[in-house]
This record gives sequence, C-alpha cells and structure tokens, in this order.
Amino acid sequence: MSGKKRILTGDRPTGKLHIGHYVGSHRHRLRFQDEYECFFIIADLHMLTTKPTKEDIYQIGENARQIVLDHLGIGIDPTKVTFYLQSAVHEVYEMQLLLSGMVTVERLQQLPSIKDMASAAGLEQMPYNLLGYPVLQSADILMPRGHLVPVGKDNEAHVEITRQIARRFNNLYEEIFPLPDPYVEGGTLVGTDGQAKMSKSLGNAIMLSDDSKTVRKQVMGMYTDPKRVSADIPGTVEGNPVFAYHDFFNPNKAEIEDLKSRYREGRVGDVEVKEKLYIALENFLAPIRERRARYEEQTGYVDELLYEGTVRAQKEAQETLFAMKKAMGLTGVWNRIRRAAENRQKKLAKAEASAE
Repeated sequence: MSGKKRILTGDRPTGKLHIGHYVGSHRHRLRFQDEYECFFIIADLHMLTTKPTKEDIYQIGENARQIVLDHLGIGIDPTKVTFYLQSAVHEVYEMQLLLSGMVTVERLQQLPSIKDMASAAGLEQMPYNLLGYPVLQSADILMPRGHLVPVGKDNEAHVEITRQIARRFNNLYEEIFPLPDPYVEGGTLVGTDGQAKMSKSLGNAIMLSDDSKTVRKQVMGMYTDPKRVSADIPGTVEGNPVFAYHDFFNPNKAEIEDLKSRYREGRVGDVEVKEKLYIALENFLAPIRERRARYEEQTGYVDELLYEGTVRAQKEAQETLFAMKKAMGLTGVWNRIRRAAENRQKKLAKAEASAE
C-alpha cells in the first residue's frame, strides 16, 4: 500500500461520457490521480437498479471499454489509477450483506435521491435492490477503505450513510474502516437544449468522443435567447447555454467579454457566438480524440487494464472482507467447526486403520 490516502469514484456503464460529465466530475479526477491512490469503479451492479434487461447487461462490456477510453482521452494516466468491474469483485456482495445490519430501512427511506431514481426510471414500486443501493455503495467505498468520495450535492447523504455504517461497525467489533469524507463536486452543465441536464438519451449532449462534424451540428443547433429573433435585438446572457459553455471551455476571456457585451447591445448574431464556441470546443476536444484514438488502436489494451485492475480490487476486497469477518468472530466459528470435523475424520480413519 502506498502512503497516499485512497479515493473511490466511478461511473455506471450506461454509455460514453459527455462534456457534462467532464465539467461535473471527471476534470477533478485529473488532480486526484496525483494526490490520491485512486480506485475507479465501473459500477455495473448499480446499473441494474434501473437498467436490468438482458439488452442493457449485454452492453456492459462495451460501455465499460468506452468509459475507460474516455478517461484515458481526458488525460488519466493508466499507471496511476485502478479501473475495475464491480460485479467481478464478489467479496463486495458479501460485504453488502454484512453491512446491511448496520442501517435501518427507515434510514434508507429518508434519502430523497432513492425516490428520485425510482421516479426517473418509471418504477411504480420500490425494488429491494434500489432501496439497498446506498448499502452496496457503502460496500464499494469501504472495500478499498477509501478516505475520500467525490459526489454530487444530491448524493452527499449517501456518503453520510457510509460514515454511519462504518462508525457502527467499528464500534460494535473493531476499528477496520476509516470514516470517508465527501468531496462535493461543483459545476454543472445544462444540455444543448437549455431545458434539462445533459444526457445522451435526451439528445442534448456533446460526447467527449464526438467527431468535429457532430460537435459543430450540436453547437449550431444550441438553444439561446428565445426572445431574440434577429441579431440587432439586445439579448440575455445570463442563463444562456451558449455563454455558459463559453465560460467553461473558451480560455479567451477577453473574447467572451466582448461577445457578451455586444450580445447585450444587439451588435452580434447567434451564429458568430456559436462559431467561436465551436472553435473553443474543438480546441478542447481535439487532443482528447487524439489520445483516445491512440489507446483504441492498441487492441486488447483497455481489456487488459480492466482485467488487471479488477484482479487488484479482488485482492483488496479479500483482505477487507477477511478483516471484517475476523473482527466479527465469524472466521472463528467456521474454523472451530472445520477443526472439529477434521479431527473426527482423523480419529475415524485411525480407528479403521487399527481395526485392519
């Protein structure tokens, strides 16, 4: 184990990543990889809470590869982080069971994010695995004995659940787990339609892997000020997605201020504002595409990364689970039964040998 503290974060394998993911969370991972020992989970078990069909499951492998490629594209160093597939770390299933006794149903029902997820998935009743989602999430975090967990503001309460579970386990048995701290990630990016959070399924996303032609089409079709029917009409900058994107992706701050000033005065058209946004996005995305393509050309490389990372996660999980069961006294129960059975078998074998 290195001297660095550990971090656990990751993604559900529902598809490629978009620039909204980058703004909201993934840009922070570039810094984390140097400051922490990073575990990046491909959370396919969590995906099953809202996407449980065979068709969804068949897509996990390819989606996992694309997510890793997106990470490598933005500049994540594969030698500094551990990518792993959640469902292949079977010890986490057992950890979830053991940790489920550390929290009540009522406490889980208090989490508004769980109800929101059920509603978004169109579920009329709460499935057991969705209610237990925070406990599985706790097992994920506690498996590598993580110290920091990056989350959105709406999921901060999930880390608090993990802290409560860890504290209760430590108090009941033995201090096995550090209490993880949340890192609340700032920054959100509205979709290109200006109406909803960026999402591939809504068609309002610019993917990190999109080609230049696709990016241009998305930018030129972006929602702007609906009251502005011609370039000579003063427009609103605040809440305008095009300018929100400029603020984040365009490093030329003087150009942004000039565009905003002229837009408010009715001296610039939407086309020019969007053209300059397209150029800024291209300057940001082109190096990502190039890095991504280099890794993608190495057949089997991403699978190897996932395999080696998952083997490492399995080893970490085995050590954590053993420490948990030892602290609880469960290993002693089995060992006593095993030794008694082995001793009996030896005595019977010895008696049979003597009789002969």
